[in-house]
Amino acid sequence: MARFVFFVGKGGVGKTTISSAYALHRAATRSRERVLLISTDPAHSLGDVLQVKLGNSAKRLRTPGRVWAQQLDADGQIKRFLLHERGEMLELLSKGSFFTEEELEPLLDTSLPGMAEVAALLAVHELLDSGYDKIVVDTAPMGHAIRLFQMPEHFARLLRVLEMAAARDKVLAQTFGGRVRHEAALERWARMVQRVQQALSREGSQLVLVTTPEPFSLNEATRSAPAFADERQRITDIVLNRVVPVSACVHCKLRTIQATAAHKFLRKHFREAKIFTGEDPGCPIIGATALRAFGVHVFARRKLPSSIRKKPPQMRPVRLESAKWPLLPAPLTLTVGKGGVGKTTISAALAFHHRRTVKNDAVTICSVDPAPSLDDVLRAEIDDQPKPVLGDRKLRAVEFDAIAQFQRWSQQLRDRIAAALTSEQRGVHIDLRLDREFLLALLDLTPPGVDEIFAIFRILDLLRRSGRVVIDMAPTGHALDLLRTPARLLGWTRLLLKTLAAHRTLAVAQDAAVEVARLSQNVRQLLSILRDPERCNLVVVTLAEPLPNRETQRLLGSLNELHAAVGAVIVNRVLIDKHGRCARCQLACEWQTFSLAKLRREMRSSDILISREWETPIAGAELLREFTGELRKLSLLT
Repeated sequence: MARFVFFVGKGGVGKTTISSAYALHRAATRSRERVLLISTDPAHSLGDVLQVKLGNSAKRLRTPGRVWAQQLDADGQIKRFLLHERGEMLELLSKGSFFTEEELEPLLDTSLPGMAEVAALLAVHELLDSGYDKIVVDTAPMGHAIRLFQMPEHFARLLRVLEMAAARDKVLAQTFGGRVRHEAALERWARMVQRVQQALSREGSQLVLVTTPEPFSLNEATRSAPAFADERQRITDIVLNRVVPVSACVHCKLRTIQATAAHKFLRKHFREAKIFTGEDPGCPIIGATALRAFGVHVFARRKLPSSIRKKPPQMRPVRLESAKWPLLPAPLTLTVGKGGVGKTTISAALAFHHRRTVKNDAVTICSVDPAPSLDDVLRAEIDDQPKPVLGDRKLRAVEFDAIAQFQRWSQQLRDRIAAALTSEQRGVHIDLRLDREFLLALLDLTPPGVDEIFAIFRILDLLRRSGRVVIDMAPTGHALDLLRTPARLLGWTRLLLKTLAAHRTLAVAQDAAVEVARLSQNVRQLLSILRDPERCNLVVVTLAEPLPNRETQRLLGSLNELHAAVGAVIVNRVLIDKHGRCARCQLACEWQTFSLAKLRREMRSSDILISREWETPIAGAELLREFTGELRKLSLLT
């Protein structure tokens, strides 16, 4: 059976680079071992790093050893599963409710949030018997990686609900007579869940945490570590990536000090983990040859080879002009981009600057990332209720707790269902009691994608209460999921209302129809806001690096398909006036200049704003005031 190695960490710490380097290094040193490198992040960058076109089928790489690579297609994975299992799944669901198989089938075909994690779980099961010896998994950013590890438990609870649905036949047969069918599908799915749980356990897999010396990255690592610290799983290895070696350069010296402090921090908080170090060469590490060499450097603890340090292609120099930080042009502003580019910092800066400039406007900044970091930037404990921050009563912050909100909503619905499904008539009493037990058990589940669904409710609620709202989005793949959620939910609610109409004589169906209609109305309202540039503005955040820029191009294409209005593109952490400090800074500046010129050429119609790199993390009112005191604009190339 295959053994898994999962690379987890905050977005932007280099998980794709490190996991690729590990897979290529391992394959080269163990020639008989079959290694699969797979990405489960909805916003794949594995193909970009390897410089190979990848899809949902494993592709063998032209490199020493036997290694294949694959980018998981979530929709395709779900469709393949339903192709084989939909008949028995529909039959079981129809037994547990008053819906027929014909009524349930369209609902089953509707794509809803959370499918990326479901697809990853199904892929893990498929890969157990795939013939690979080692499967290296490049996961989504931390919040959604944690959801992946929670999926077997969620599926186990779902199976218990389906078992309850199947038990309906047994109860009715005992009361009225009849035969009870043996449900082979339930046993098959239970075995699948059990095998996946074993694969994700410490006996079946290895968990590698990737982080960088930056305090925000380290803080998220320690906040997330408890999710992997039970009897089933734990972090065994850590890669401290982007470490700058000792240098006479003032800029690099500060980062060296930061790396030394990070080592001590990790030793304190992860006493049993083995720590590896990855040096920052000042340039992107792309292509199988460079990645394999980087794998030797990290995992064999060798000196970083000079061959990795490559100069960028020649591009026309860029020109930067002074600019001012933009005000919030619409009631709703969404900051989107790849993980680790600084969305939270930019979100806080936009909200902070608007409040300082427009004194009468109240602004609420909100994070919908499952692994939020507003606490770090605002230097305050942020929770599920808006609270004033940075000493300004009109600047508030909140981090959504979607799970808690779902539980409150489901409890209200449970009370209504319990009251509605009561009857004293023989037969009907048993039938409705079973319906009630099935629906109540279903509400005990926390469905995957609840973050995206309940974010819709909260965003609308904030817009009704606050003058301006800034949403710090999850990384690209899951941010796009949230933006697609309103249209998907609108289709789903229409199907559900049509299905409930066939049962309008039942009180519970009438109550459910009212709830669904209310949801549909809210979804339509948010959908109209997201597509209206007068009411919604998107700010795209990226870095002056080739890989983030490629993902930004794909993101902009997706936003265009969604008819979302993009305002500015902010390129964060640009090394300005660092030329000549040292060889590493010089190389980094050359790559950033190349990336900026390429970005400007490809995005002629967009405003591209430049925020320089700061020596310390931006946190607190004083640093936010300095941070928003300067900005540059990338001029058009002549």
